[in-house]
Amino acid sequence: INNNLNSFNFKIGFGVDIHQFKDGNEIVLGGVKIPHNKSILAHSDGDVLIHALCDAMLGAAGLKDIGHYFPDTSSEFKNIDSQILLKRTFDLISKDGYKIGNIDSTICLQKPKIALYIDLMKQNISKILNTDLGNISIKATTTEKLGYIGEEKGLKAYAVVLIYK
Repeated sequence: INNNLNSFNFKIGFGVDIHQFKDGNEIVLGGVKIPHNKSILAHSDGDVLIHALCDAMLGAAGLKDIGHYFPDTSSEFKNIDSQILLKRTFDLISKDGYKIGNIDSTICLQKPKIALYIDLMKQNISKILNTDLGNISIKATTTEKLGYIGEEKGLKAYAVVLIYK
């Protein structure tokens, strides 16, 4: 029996991202612009779903976090479309021979309701990561009006990803 974990061809990673709301007229999730009476306070476009996914992928590959590769102190990433960050993250793990097995993610927000946009998010992510739509799960939930999410002060996303060689 080989007890060396590095020899396994399958690895999982977990990511989470949180952002505050600010005045505005839309939010971006999974690369989809969604009308809302607020926007997201962030250095980039504030796409919490993609940011959580990037961290999950980087973690699974044993790499550093999203802030290391795309620091919010760099003007290069000011207002950047997070789909670009996802592509660059995929390129990083692909260099090591990894492919996407599957993704499971959850977006936590009180409003707006996003069910109508989930299929578009899945399409965007599947194209960037070169994986089938069936390998991507995106769910949404409220916090039943509890905490900063329930008070509509911010939103959060969680992502788990399986990568393999």
